[in-house]
Amino acid sequence: MKATLRQGIKTLLMFLAVSITTTVQAERQLLDQVVAIVEDDVILQTELDARINTISNRLSSQGTALPPRSIMEQRVLEQLVTESIQLQRADRMGMRISDNELNETMRNIAQRNGMTMADFEQQLAAEGVTYRQAREQIRNEMLTSRVQQRQVGNRVRVTDREVENYLQALDDRGSNGAEYRLAYIYIEVTDPSNEEAVARARSKAESLRQDIMNGRDFREVAVAESDAANALEGGDMGWRSESQLPSLVAPIVPDLAVGTPSEVLKNNSGFHLVMVMDKRGGDQKKVIQQHKVRHILIRPSEAVPEALAEEKIRDIYQQLQDGADFAELAREYSDDPVSGSAGGDLDWVSKGQMVPAFERAMLNADIGEFKGPFRSQFGWHILQVQERRQRDVSGEVKEAEARQTIYRRKFETELQNWLREIRDEAFVEFKGPYAPEPEAEGENS
Repeated sequence: MKATLRQGIKTLLMFLAVSITTTVQAERQLLDQVVAIVEDDVILQTELDARINTISNRLSSQGTALPPRSIMEQRVLEQLVTESIQLQRADRMGMRISDNELNETMRNIAQRNGMTMADFEQQLAAEGVTYRQAREQIRNEMLTSRVQQRQVGNRVRVTDREVENYLQALDDRGSNGAEYRLAYIYIEVTDPSNEEAVARARSKAESLRQDIMNGRDFREVAVAESDAANALEGGDMGWRSESQLPSLVAPIVPDLAVGTPSEVLKNNSGFHLVMVMDKRGGDQKKVIQQHKVRHILIRPSEAVPEALAEEKIRDIYQQLQDGADFAELAREYSDDPVSGSAGGDLDWVSKGQMVPAFERAMLNADIGEFKGPFRSQFGWHILQVQERRQRDVSGEVKEAEARQTIYRRKFETELQNWLREIRDEAFVEFKGPYAPEPEAEGENS
C-alpha cells in the first residue's frame, strides 16, 4: 500500500477517534488509537495488535514460550517503526510491487511449502491471518528487501583475494560440507568505548547462557532478549552450510554439540550466543554432465519471413545429411555471429545454461547426430552433440558459494549499520501507553 494512502486512511481514523461530538461522548467507544508517529506515517494500535497476534501464533505453534506482553509490544512496535521508515523510503524512490508479481510470489510460497493456494489460505487462517493481510505483509517485505538491496548493496564489494583467503581458511579447517540449523542471540553494545555498558552487556549475555544451560528454551530467550533483527523468529538463522557460517561463529559451529549454546562470543558490535539446533549432510562432490555442442541458427526477420527461415534450415539439414561440413555451413549461414564464426561451436554446455527448447534437443541427441530442425525463441536450429563428459565442479561451486557468503556477511553488517542510521535520522514519536515517561522535575538540574 502506498505510504500516502496509508497515511490518509490512518489520519481519517485519528480524526474519527477524536472528533465524535460531545452529545454522544459518554457512549462512544475508542475506534482506534495512534501508538506512534513515524515521519509521514502513523502506526495504529490495531496494527500493533495484529502483528503481535501473528507472531505469537507462529511462536506458539513452534512450541516457543512467549515473553511478557509488555516486551512483545515493545519489540514488535520497534519492528513496525523500522518497517515504516523503509516503506516510506521505497515509496519516495518510486518502488512498486505489481499485483501480478505479488500473486506469483504467493503461488511460489505455497508451492515451496507443498500447498495449493486453498491449503495456503487455510494455513494462514489457522495462524489468525487473513489472505489479504498476508498479501500486504508480503508486499511490504518485498519492498523493504528491494530498498535494502538498493541502499545497502551498493556498499558491499567482494574481492578475488577475499574469496581465495576464505577458501584457504576452509581447507585449513578441514571443512566437510555439513549443514547446520542455527539459532542466534545478540546483545548489542551501542557504545564500545563505554566500559560500564560493555560490562553490563557481557553480564547479560553470560546470564542468558546460564539460563539456557539450566533448561530455558533458546528460542524463547531470543524472542524476549535478543537485539538481532530475527529475534521475533526465535533467532532462527535457517540451514547454513559451513561456507555460509558467519565469520564470528564459523570456527566453533562444526565442533558445537547439537542443542548446546556456545560460549559468549564478542565482537565490536556486542556479545553473541549461537546454538546448533540440527545438523545434516557431509562431504559431497558436485558432478555434472556437460555436452560439447555446436549449432546453426536461422533467425526469422522482416527480410527472412518465418516460412522462408524454416525452408532455409531444412535445406541446410539436408546438406548435412548429404555429407556437407557442419563447420563450413555454420560459418556461411548461421545467424549466431559468435558461434557461427567458430563453426557453430558453443564449447561445453551444462544443463540449465540454454533455453528450454535447445536444452531438450541437446539432452535427447545421440553423440554425432544432427538434431533438428527445431524452433526456439531465437529461431530455427540444428545442433550436434560431439562429446559428453562428467565433470566435478565442486571447486567452482565452492568459489561461487564463498563469494556469496562473503557478500552476505558484509551485507548483514552494512544492513545493521544502515538500519541504525535511518532509525536515528527519522522522526519517531510514541503515543499513549508507549510514550516515554516524563522526566521528574529537577531530575537534570
